[in-house]
Amino acid sequence: MVYYQKMTPEGYKQIEDEIAALKADRPRRVQNLKEARALGDLSENTEYSTAKRELRHLDSRVRYLNKQLKYAEVIETVNDGKVNLGKQVEIRYEDDQEVEEYRIVGRMEEAVGDGKLPFDSPLGHALMKHKAGDRVKVKAPMGDYEVTILSVK
Repeated sequence: MVYYQKMTPEGYKQIEDEIAALKADRPRRVQNLKEARALGDLSENTEYSTAKRELRHLDSRVRYLNKQLKYAEVIETVNDGKVNLGKQVEIRYEDDQEVEEYRIVGRMEEAVGDGKLPFDSPLGHALMKHKAGDRVKVKAPMGDYEVTILSVK
């Protein structure tokens, strides 16, 4: 069974850009490996070992990212007023009345502290398919809490 990774068009583009940057850097890494190999005895050549490891890491990352794109399910946003991937949602935490705004994103797009919220996180999962005005109970590992959705854009 194949599992598709849900992501926004922006997240898909972000992965494509990272692949392009890694591929552009590959010739430099190959050259570093050639230069390190030319230094002589490979068994005690830390430059060679380091260059080889860095090239393997780069190639591994490209393979991983290509697989993410292969199994990506790009979700286009629909203006239906409901929380979904790609939407901006403003919520109020009911326990302390704090207001936060998040962009709902796929797992591969998450970045801590930049206003992105993965759809499959406890909060993201609870918000999905709800609309402005809904009060939602979030089941989280550290305890349940409630939020009210103030707006969905």
